[in-house]
Amino acid sequence: MGSGTTLVEAKLLNRNAVGVDINPQSVSISETNLQFQCETNSKIYTRNGNATDLHFIKDNRIDFICTHPPYANIIKYSNGIDGDISLLGVNEFLREMQMVSKESYRVLKKGKMCAVMIGDIRKYGKVVPLGFHMMECFLMAGFTNKEIIIKEQHNCRSTDYWEKQNKNFLLLAHEYIFVFQK
Repeated sequence: MGSGTTLVEAKLLNRNAVGVDINPQSVSISETNLQFQCETNSKIYTRNGNATDLHFIKDNRIDFICTHPPYANIIKYSNGIDGDISLLGVNEFLREMQMVSKESYRVLKKGKMCAVMIGDIRKYGKVVPLGFHMMECFLMAGFTNKEIIIKEQHNCRSTDYWEKQNKNFLLLAHEYIFVFQK
């Protein structure tokens, strides 16, 4: 759930929401960011956990899933939390995403949507199409592809870092938002 932006928006829109994050610091930050008053009756839950195991959610109970997993071995999301997929290589990351996609399929109601934002990565000067590999995980879990949205990103906080890493050569300046339907 990162810093809880999606949960804040759910609260403002009077939607019920569940946020799951493996990093307890993110759970704490999200809970702090949700401490505002608004005239809604939404129920917002936060949980320290792993999206590969959503046992606390019954089958076919969720109307919409919105996620932006950390990328495989690019920017560290934690300092060694067991299960943190940002610490994994591409193959291990994709194995974990297969489990995430199966759990997402299980908890989502039939006909409802799951949106996943992710981008590609560059290793040893070559592009690794991480987004499309991850898309395959969700398709193999049973989802259908409803839409592929290209999100351009410019002037991010990390742009300077990546320009130096790639010697100003062909920055990956987009992410995908895959919209799947169960």
